[in-house]
Amino acid sequence: MALIVQKYGGTSVGSTERIKNVAKRVARWKAMGHDVVVVPSAMSGETNRLIGLAKEISATPSPRELDVIASTGEQVTIGLLAMAIQEEGLKAKSYTGSQVRVLTDSTFTKARILQIDDERMRKDLAEGNVVVVAGFQGADENGNITTLGRGGSDTSAVALAAALKADECQIYTDVDGVYTTDPRVVPEARKLDTITFEEMLEMASLGSKVLQIRSVEFAGKYKVKLRVLSSFQDEGEGTLITVEDDKNMEQPIISGIAFNRDEAKLTVLGVPDRPGIAYQILGPIADANIDVDMIIQNVGVDGTTDFSFTVNRSEYTKAMAVLEQVKQHVGAREIVGDNKTCKVSAVGVGMRSHPGVASQMFRTLAEEGINIQMISTSEIKISVVIDEKYLELAVRILHKTFGLDQA
Repeated sequence: MALIVQKYGGTSVGSTERIKNVAKRVARWKAMGHDVVVVPSAMSGETNRLIGLAKEISATPSPRELDVIASTGEQVTIGLLAMAIQEEGLKAKSYTGSQVRVLTDSTFTKARILQIDDERMRKDLAEGNVVVVAGFQGADENGNITTLGRGGSDTSAVALAAALKADECQIYTDVDGVYTTDPRVVPEARKLDTITFEEMLEMASLGSKVLQIRSVEFAGKYKVKLRVLSSFQDEGEGTLITVEDDKNMEQPIISGIAFNRDEAKLTVLGVPDRPGIAYQILGPIADANIDVDMIIQNVGVDGTTDFSFTVNRSEYTKAMAVLEQVKQHVGAREIVGDNKTCKVSAVGVGMRSHPGVASQMFRTLAEEGINIQMISTSEIKISVVIDEKYLELAVRILHKTFGLDQA
């Protein structure tokens, strides 16, 4: 018998019929003798509807009141799901985040979990109940309702699994696992049986939308085994995300090709090469609450430097406006930008023991006439910024070059 935490996304509980199907799945796990804690999201589209209502009242709603409103979506789901599980002949109890005592900080709309009181859940499990806990929410030390930000239900589920020392945290979604790349771009993409936390974290940060980044970080920190499964299929092992030592096979060099279409590149040309220039450029960018991704600085023979960095495309115009304001202060010759770029990345822990991955990647792109504008590396990933029009070609050829389309 194992203790399993199951998380179901908005599409999985998007109607009463789907909620009934989730209850049947939970009942099957209980019938196998397992203890089950279920963490559902709000029904698909409900959180957006609630936030829309708030913005009809106020263009800039109070973050505290916004959390009060947004958290009700999950409260409806847990009640419906607990009722559906009871209809399957099982005992079930539902709890909001504050009732379980998911303690968070007071950063409304994007709170971080500090502590979870597992006593009530353990008592209910011991009495044979399925425990249904609202995802995405908690409460601060003053009892204020807080929410964890977009995708926060994944984080809720992992945090509960960590607190309960669960055997596995299962994330049910609309895909049946983690793939070597997006099957919509590469039909030959394969579902991975296992992937490490490190690889999944890189894949999530580089554009893979299967799991929320914070949940993977949390799982890696507390060694919570994660499994991604489809809520629309009754069979299949999904993808297990675990520590590297748990993988009993020889590591592949590359586990996946990730990509992000929403990149924009900005370059500050002809800046004097002196100490502090990077801060003078990026300080105002940070003050404007703009996240910077890749950074490259090239020093010329004339004592000036060209400073390039990337931001999310949605913040391109805002970032350009900031740079125009600091242009004269830093002594720049010109500010140029390109909001038609993308990022393509090769990810794999096998890179640590296999030299030549970068050269193979660069050669492959060169042979297809794809120019690399920027490069960023870590121990287990290589990312390049290229022209957006080459994205799908680059993903396909790299997927094939690294043998990811072979079973």
